[in-house]
Amino acid sequence: MSNKVFELMKEMEHEQVVFCHDPKSNLKAIIAIHNTTLGPALGGTRMWNYASDDEAVVDALRLSRGMSYKAAISGLNLGGGKAVIIGDPSLKSEALWRRYGKFVNSLNGKYITAEDVNTSASDMEYIHLETKHVTGIPEYMGGSGDPSPFTAYGVFVGMKACAHKQWGSDNLSGKKILVQGVGHVGQYLVGHLVEAGAKVYITDINAERIKETSNKFPVEFVEPADMLSLDIDIYAPCALGATVNSETIPLLKCPIIAGAANNQLAEEKIHGRQLIDKGIIYAPDFLINAGGLINVAAEASGSYNREKVTKDVEKIYNRILDIFSLSEKENITTQEAAMRIAQKRIDDMANVKSRL
Repeated sequence: MSNKVFELMKEMEHEQVVFCHDPKSNLKAIIAIHNTTLGPALGGTRMWNYASDDEAVVDALRLSRGMSYKAAISGLNLGGGKAVIIGDPSLKSEALWRRYGKFVNSLNGKYITAEDVNTSASDMEYIHLETKHVTGIPEYMGGSGDPSPFTAYGVFVGMKACAHKQWGSDNLSGKKILVQGVGHVGQYLVGHLVEAGAKVYITDINAERIKETSNKFPVEFVEPADMLSLDIDIYAPCALGATVNSETIPLLKCPIIAGAANNQLAEEKIHGRQLIDKGIIYAPDFLINAGGLINVAAEASGSYNREKVTKDVEKIYNRILDIFSLSEKENITTQEAAMRIAQKRIDDMANVKSRL
């Protein structure tokens, strides 16, 4: 296990991985810090029943690397980090979060946490009792609250940019769109799409989320096993990653993939090229889903302005169009184009900081 961790850290260029364990509160957490060239590593904490510790480590490493690129391409002075807690989300407790908060605090601000999959603003409130290095805390405590609406809005804006590229118009009225995963972000995205006049299909493994979303919006439910057979305009993965892979790509019947999930491509180089060969436009996940990070970054800065955050999130539209232009010009995948721009900013700032 230890050899594998160091090999993966070297391969993905990570700075630090912290393993946190407290048997009394059933805490098993991994904090991965990828790169702090631009500033402290900011990234959410997700809680998931991972099949193995190895799976959790890989998830933390991939997610934290994505956060470095997300911050860099969004023009934020932040590094990339992410944390995962291994366990059943239904069993989380005040003691677990407060003990975890102490571990976050021990890093002295090198890592700032926030919400992610299966965590909420109320969980951040418990963490805040033990450390100031947390964002997304409730508004009544001076925070910005749930960042999900901004993530969803950024995806919606990015989806419109994709539509403009593919069809010459960013009007989504009448477009058939599948949202896979209707958690916090997915539901807010559905709301934007319905308001825009799209025909929305939803799928999720959680029956309660399906019921809740269906009661709120005029949507059509599709069984997860049947979603790839849909003839749609846009596929929006908004659950866990790697749904775009060698098995699913041949089955996809859509000209655009634009969603909120992290690490949507199972193998970035292989599957990014396969999408190009099939004529499918792909919006790089760490760019299109950056709205939530932009929001909590503003909160962390100490000068939060909701109107300014909204305008900053809307910049995703032109950034995506720039990525498409670079991809075509250099004959590279959109994922590679986005990573190249993000890495260049990191390298340029590293050079600036190394000089007197």
